[in-house]
Amino acid sequence: MSNNITIIDPLYKEWVKELSLRYRKSQIKAAVKVNSEMLRFYWRLGYDIVQRKAETRWGGRFFHNLSTDLKYEIPNAACFSVTNLKYMKYFYEMFPESAICPQIGDKLKCAEFSPQVGDELQMQIFSVPWGHIKLLIDKFKKQPEKAQFFIRKIVNEGWSRDMLLNFISTDLSEREGKALTNFSTTLPAPMSDLAKEITKDPYNFAFTGITEKYNEYQLKQALMHNVTKFLLELGVGFAYVGKEHRLQIDTKEKFIDLLFYNLNLSCYYAVEVKIGDFDFPDMGQIQGYVVAVNHLLRKEGRDNPTIGLLICKSKNNTLAQYALEGSNQPIAISEYDLQRLYPENVKGMIPSIAEIEDAIIIPDIDE
Repeated sequence: MSNNITIIDPLYKEWVKELSLRYRKSQIKAAVKVNSEMLRFYWRLGYDIVQRKAETRWGGRFFHNLSTDLKYEIPNAACFSVTNLKYMKYFYEMFPESAICPQIGDKLKCAEFSPQVGDELQMQIFSVPWGHIKLLIDKFKKQPEKAQFFIRKIVNEGWSRDMLLNFISTDLSEREGKALTNFSTTLPAPMSDLAKEITKDPYNFAFTGITEKYNEYQLKQALMHNVTKFLLELGVGFAYVGKEHRLQIDTKEKFIDLLFYNLNLSCYYAVEVKIGDFDFPDMGQIQGYVVAVNHLLRKEGRDNPTIGLLICKSKNNTLAQYALEGSNQPIAISEYDLQRLYPENVKGMIPSIAEIEDAIIIPDIDE
């Protein structure tokens, strides 16, 4: 709060602070609304281009001519470059009316839909920043189902463009939700589905920088030296509790490789990392840790059942499935991969404290 406030009264100062915060949030909401309306305009323009068969009707220089004419008619608009107009066409082609408002038969009515008409996907498509949309078009022009996957992640987790590019490069859509688990029989619904959804197989450990022969200790140390990237790979909502977390069980001491807490699921995650193939004794170890955490750390009424995550260099799926069927504790079994590309700079990929508190990411509506 500025020291230049003219009235010294603390109540007045607090009110001014509240007003400034309220104004900032109103600006953010206005920016979000403007972004949504612009995206609807872009989609409708793409719809017009396709439905009018504009390129065939008005020749090979159609986009150049339309760009020139729109810039002349609307000189203050910065969104009508040739490239941007083509992206608008691709935007419609990637998400035609059959995808975003399948319940409406009339194409024109669909092109003029209101937010109340469409389903959740429609609402999400028109709340993603235009720069993100263009990136998705570049990557998934012919794979709209993958674009939809990433749109949901952007909206639900507030990804920046850098973060989106990172997870596209690590094949997140092919890895997420793919771990072997017994969650459906050991966790209540809908927690079981949510817990399954945030698993990955394989986990991308390329950020450790390990390229030569290594042992288990070296891998765990590398993970902890890159804990920010490790949290990024685990997913949104994970908080780091500690490594080699000590559990005092009667006269015995046991140490969990890594302990996390998931804020979205309100539960502890006991994580064990193995550099070899999965085997039955590994299941016994992770089960014991899960039970111990439930007894020693979990608070009744605050925490849901603890989940165990076993990440191995490789696994036989049949062997892993047999082990999971024999367990009454919620366990996931995955592999890890050291070879996938990972960006060196993760700045901007994890929201700042201010962004988390506001819970709104200001969209960019650049061309």
